[in-house]
Amino acid sequence: MKAAFFDMDGTLLHTEHVAVPAFRESFEEMRKLGLYKGPTPPAEMLLAQLGKTLDQIWETLLPDIPSEIRVKADQIMLDKELALIKQGKSVYYPGVEETLNDLKDRGYDIFVVSNGLEEYIAGLVKYSGFSELFTDLYSAGRFNTKTKADLVAKLLADYPNIKEAYMIGDRKSDIEAGKANNLPTIGCLFGYGDQEELKDADHLVKSFKEIGTLLP
Repeated sequence: MKAAFFDMDGTLLHTEHVAVPAFRESFEEMRKLGLYKGPTPPAEMLLAQLGKTLDQIWETLLPDIPSEIRVKADQIMLDKELALIKQGKSVYYPGVEETLNDLKDRGYDIFVVSNGLEEYIAGLVKYSGFSELFTDLYSAGRFNTKTKADLVAKLLADYPNIKEAYMIGDRKSDIEAGKANNLPTIGCLFGYGDQEELKDADHLVKSFKEIGTLLP
């Protein structure tokens, strides 16, 4: 069994089309509810957080907010994201469906490995139009993992028949997860991580279609 492990945000999904409006609406809602009084962080600051767990995101964006309010922020954010996803606002990178179909035809099992919430990842895949291409969806929200490396380790333990696998993502945590589990890694420069952040990847790609040419 050979497999391709894909991060979601910044790898499969051009996330800012959902994340930025959802974050803005979430901060507006939190202010209305009296949960937060400050300004909405700039879009650049929000995008810099993509790929992290929600705990890590709120630690940066809302460092002085009590944990119980962060839990409410999680739910508000999820609700806003799911509403946008159901409205068809999700945008996948050029070549995603075509490349995944090709990999599937070549015998690859395709997994999502994401630090996102379970409902968020499931919603994205459900409304993607190509959900049948995925073998399973692994998320930090589903398994309560603290790091991407732990999540990949869990996947490999759950699927012992995987003999060959590749970790593909746009952030340092994706590359670290692959390295920690002795997997070849592909860094996606079209996402939210730059060349310096992805310097330890075995390969770098500038478009999603290039991934298909790298996997044997």
